Amino acid sequence: MATDFSSIPIIDVSALLAKCDDPKLGEDPAVLEVVRQLDKACTEAGFFYVKGHGVSDALLKEVKDITRRFFELPYEEKTKIKMTPATGFRGYQRVGENITKGVPDMHEAIDCYREVTRGMYGDLGKTMEGYNQWPQNPPNFKVIMEEYISICTELARKIMRGIALALGGSPDEFEGHRAGDPFWVMRLIGYPGLTTTNGTHEAMENDIGCGAHTDYGLLTLLNQDEDINALQVRNLSGEWISAPPVPGTFVCNIGDMLKIYSNGLYESTLHRVINSSPKYRVSVVYFYETNFDTAVEPLDTTKTRANGTKKFEKAIYGEHLVSKVLTNFVDD
Repeated sequence: MATDFSSIPIIDVSALLAKCDDPKLGEDPAVLEVVRQLDKACTEAGFFYVKGHGVSDALLKEVKDITRRFFELPYEEKTKIKMTPATGFRGYQRVGENITKGVPDMHEAIDCYREVTRGMYGDLGKTMEGYNQWPQNPPNFKVIMEEYISICTELARKIMRGIALALGGSPDEFEGHRAGDPFWVMRLIGYPGLTTTNGTHEAMENDIGCGAHTDYGLLTLLNQDEDINALQVRNLSGEWISAPPVPGTFVCNIGDMLKIYSNGLYESTLHRVINSSPKYRVSVVYFYETNFDTAVEPLDTTKTRANGTKKFEKAIYGEHLVSKVLTNFVDD
């Protein structure tokens, strides 16, 4: 139910995080104010910034810096962790190898997923079986990223407790069989700057860093370079609204599975990336998902029922993810 929003709200989630596992979470006035803001943002835009999240500026910078150092390596070094179907679609993609709606994206990336062991989810998980390919160079890459993933997983879990309240449920709606054992995805992305010809910057017609898309799961946490404005979000009228960097924040947005859980109250909003700067842009994107094999359908809460009859059929998250992965990759 996105609206004609013209900007992305900033929400301080510190009060929610401080009381997140308190049995009386839903009675605290400061928490309820955060919940109100989350509900408004998810209803109107599907996007919001979060501050007061407790992740240090030093770590936010470190993961971007080490990602940038990897992308600065020679191509031959980067392809030591080349993504293929045999790696469970984990690893490095060169510029133009990722596809959005049939058009190559002008970015390079390392794709990481929660590890899936053989037979873990039967036929459902077969495509995604594998272990993450972490580069040996730069040093400590794996250690830094695994720490970051752990922190983002816990932060996203806590924000989802607030969103559960916003939808009229208990804080535990997304625990247990829904997202008590959450799958996660992380993409480390590098967007080349505009090329320069005769002192002027030239953009090719298809020079889109990442084409218009929605995210697949519950909640996305984006850590983007602080000096380049490239992310755009589409409002109800089809206008592209800028989501400029706000230092010290994450950009958050909801995904397709949360849209279903909300019975369409919350929109998984289309967004894209166009890097019109001459500078190389790095973003580290963490996606918090449901359990891999969860059957997702609208929650049975007063609020979702008030939005009318059930608007969505059941969707299996793992099937949804695999269908996207198999159409987003050029295998050469």
